[in-house]
Amino acid sequence: MSIGKKLLLLVGVAAVVLAALLVVQYLTPKADIVIGGKDFTEQSVLGEMLAILIEENTDLTVERKLYLGGTMICFNALQAGDLDLYAEYTGTGLVNILKHDAISDPDEAYSAVKIAFERDYGLVWLEPFGFNNTYTLTMRRAQADELGIHTFSELAAHVQQQEAGSGEHLTAGFTAEFIERSDGLKGLCETYGFQFATEPKQMAPGLMYKACADGDVDVICAFATDGRIAAYDLITLEDDRKFFPPYYAAPLIRAATLARYPELQDVLNRLAGKLDNRTMQELNLQVDRSDNPRQARDVARDFLLSQGLITPKEQ
Repeated sequence: MSIGKKLLLLVGVAAVVLAALLVVQYLTPKADIVIGGKDFTEQSVLGEMLAILIEENTDLTVERKLYLGGTMICFNALQAGDLDLYAEYTGTGLVNILKHDAISDPDEAYSAVKIAFERDYGLVWLEPFGFNNTYTLTMRRAQADELGIHTFSELAAHVQQQEAGSGEHLTAGFTAEFIERSDGLKGLCETYGFQFATEPKQMAPGLMYKACADGDVDVICAFATDGRIAAYDLITLEDDRKFFPPYYAAPLIRAATLARYPELQDVLNRLAGKLDNRTMQELNLQVDRSDNPRQARDVARDFLLSQGLITPKEQ
């Protein structure tokens, strides 16, 4: 067979395959609801809870797009209609998205984002889950005790001593989003008046905790509800100047989606107040533990069963 005929054959096969894929895509029914999530464990657990609640309590179908990326990826996808909902945090909505000054009162922060998001973006904050996953800074407990660092101010004083040529050198590891956010590293350093002597390492959220425990870095940004803080014997430092706003999590949903499926408001609000910080830590740790980790979907389903929010499936 000549080269020309072989090329024609390959082109023909490719055309047939493409046509078949298009037919399959056309015939595959699109899910009624698309749920997204950021790229860390808690978002996966919450996304699964929301998805399972909808699947078990309505006739709607659900597509999961979890571990999408950072805040703006999820938010932009929600605005564009590529997502119908995901779990967001009040402090993130207030400072990172609205570019608003921090509000320390949780109820005022929630009210501010609820009003502004519906007015400006056509997005609705449903009732909060109940926990506050605020940012914090974390160190190895033994090292923090040895250096006498238990607050952000004490960390700042130690870092300033480093700059003057004294004190144990501390290295930091932060997520890319924390480094870039106004309510992250830059604002934190401005509030407490310090700068790390060496550029903080950029790290994936799932790697920071073990890196800190192993001594690869000394200070990490952490999430207050992450179970690995206790599992790795780390300690969270006190934000004594109250730099970080409250980060209460809640479903953020398109107003158009609620108008189309009004039953979703009641279904999703059944999670309101069901999750405190300790419970969320325990659920996250079940997924993240190094020995015998569980799937986020199984952890989410078991929690919903324990709360009577879904019924056991018949065997």
